[in-house]
Amino acid sequence: MTSRQRAYLRGLGNELDPVFQIGKGGLSEEILNQLDAVLEARELIKVKVLKSCLDDPGELADEIASALDSDVVQKIGRTFLLYRPAREPQIELP
Repeated sequence: MTSRQRAYLRGLGNELDPVFQIGKGGLSEEILNQLDAVLEARELIKVKVLKSCLDDPGELADEIASALDSDVVQKIGRTFLLYRPAREPQIELP
């Protein structure tokens, strides 16, 4: 992914509200399955890691991205953006 594409996706992500919150239970197989389904439907999602979660948000973002074959577009504090093109892409990258 180029820096121009990443910047474009960050701009789209500014308008998004977090669709997932990861709490004290941490990352589970069920959460990964749900994230996978939402990524297929939306392509770009925002995830928030609550303060009750003991895992590092940056490491958690990287772990999710590698498990779901997606890209971490941006990490800010306890929030991160994930992108994965769908089988029929809705977002056209520059």
